[in-house]
Amino acid sequence: MAYSMAVTSEPESRATADDAAASVAVVTVTYSSGDYLRRFLQTLKTATDRPVQVVIADNGSTDGAPERAAAEHDSVTLVHTGGNLGYGGGMNRGIAEVDPDVEFVVLSNPDIEWSPGALDELLAAARRWPRAGALGPLITEPDGTVYPSARRVPDLVSGTGHALLGAVWKSNPWTAAYRDHDAELTERPVGWLSGSCLLVRRAAFDAVDGFDARYFMFMEDVDLGDRLAKAGWLNVFVPAASAMHAKSHSVSRHPERMIAAHHDSAYRFQADRHPGARWAPVRWGLKSGLAVRKKLAVSAALRRQRADASHTEQEG
Repeated sequence: MAYSMAVTSEPESRATADDAAASVAVVTVTYSSGDYLRRFLQTLKTATDRPVQVVIADNGSTDGAPERAAAEHDSVTLVHTGGNLGYGGGMNRGIAEVDPDVEFVVLSNPDIEWSPGALDELLAAARRWPRAGALGPLITEPDGTVYPSARRVPDLVSGTGHALLGAVWKSNPWTAAYRDHDAELTERPVGWLSGSCLLVRRAAFDAVDGFDARYFMFMEDVDLGDRLAKAGWLNVFVPAASAMHAKSHSVSRHPERMIAAHHDSAYRFQADRHPGARWAPVRWGLKSGLAVRKKLAVSAALRRQRADASHTEQEG
């Protein structure tokens, strides 16, 4: 897959060997992630040559995978969060276990599979961009297609258009703008980066108080990227680093919960940025539209789930 190292803003000169010796930790949040977690840890070994501390923040797994990982890997620390705190809440809990002196922390889903050298590429880019608060790799789907992981921050119009129409009219102009479809695979600052795999500078993450735990799932990465930018940090896309995101194992098991969380988070993001009486009619209209859209999406997902289950039973 071709990509370019061209940049749209002048970064600091390339790192020296001494600069590359940055301390780094990895935090992942699990919720019965099964074999995905094993592959995550296995491929992480090829992502960098340096020793890496791994913290697993477990949100209530019942499959034993986090416990096995901690038993099999000396570098892994398992933290039980005490309940399902969601992605942002679980991640904040895991990062709290990392020594504050560790300069960089990887925030990642457990269903990420790293490409060789990917973490080293992110760390090298962090040295080139000293104001980068977050850096994200090129993320691919299991079939090799590129996932739009580096996007613009949605404004009220594009965000609403995408939220309401993205699933039923995939080529609509608001979704295209939100996903930044026309952008090239170049190393550059962007609006926000996918939280499925993200390297953050600890000083920047702490400066904005980490993830907003009110986002149970979805949009917490958009919110983080937006707050980092408003605090003067950059979100830098680094396509020289790549990872594959298996994704959706939790979504496919519990579509009604995940779809509801997605719509609720979309509303929260825009409502937080449009407070006060002046915007009350807009918030009301957005909430009503998303409520209808959520109901339709959940119903469709449950129908597909029942149809798939029926098909499986017939084949058995």
